[in-house]
Amino acid sequence: MAGRPLAVVTGASSGIGAASARALAAAGFDLVVGARRVERMQPLADELGADVRPLDVTDAGSVRDFCAGIERCEVLVNNAGGAIGTEPVAEADPEDWRTMYETNVLGTLHVTQALLPALVASGDGRVITIGSIAGREPYPGGAGYNAAKHAVSAFSRVLRMELLGQPVRVSQIDPGMVETEFSVTRFRGDADAAAKVYEGMTPLSADDVADAVVWVATRPKHVNIDQILMLATDQSSARVVHRR
Repeated sequence: MAGRPLAVVTGASSGIGAASARALAAAGFDLVVGARRVERMQPLADELGADVRPLDVTDAGSVRDFCAGIERCEVLVNNAGGAIGTEPVAEADPEDWRTMYETNVLGTLHVTQALLPALVASGDGRVITIGSIAGREPYPGGAGYNAAKHAVSAFSRVLRMELLGQPVRVSQIDPGMVETEFSVTRFRGDADAAAKVYEGMTPLSADDVADAVVWVATRPKHVNIDQILMLATDQSSARVVHRR
């Protein structure tokens, strides 16, 4: 295993994070993976030999503990995030907004700051952040998540500018509808409501997004993929979806 590049993946207990970890391992990367639900990452340790560590990206202390001992890092996949609720602005709970901001935005900041020295020292670091079409198109019922993901997009663009000339590439992948636990969380555990989001259409899978993560991570050193917008064939914008 010595000499293989190292990838760090946050939010790796399920969905896009877990799929990205598996895809990166298949592409030849060693792995350090983190999430709050450590027990759900055990298959990654068993299958891939991943270094599984507890991580709450909203807690600076947890991030420090997670990153302790990571002396080399070629790829960081900022995947931890998520949405809560679909209430309009007039009825939104500020605590839901706070949670989304702390997870999506401050979480990305905490982990990126902690690993940036190792990414620079690698001589070919890559920061790949999972954004969302919600960071490009606001839509009714999505204001809190829209605001958080727009902030993530601004973060990625500024980081790209600030690191220009340094050996670190900065990329963002913005998926549209992906069938994972995302909607279950958004609908506060209501699996029936979550299933209706994808009714009559074929959404992206976590593996589809993981394919893009690996493609971005393995481009030649002189190539930076700044942004990717990924949509299912049945989706043309945030709210325009073809259903059968």
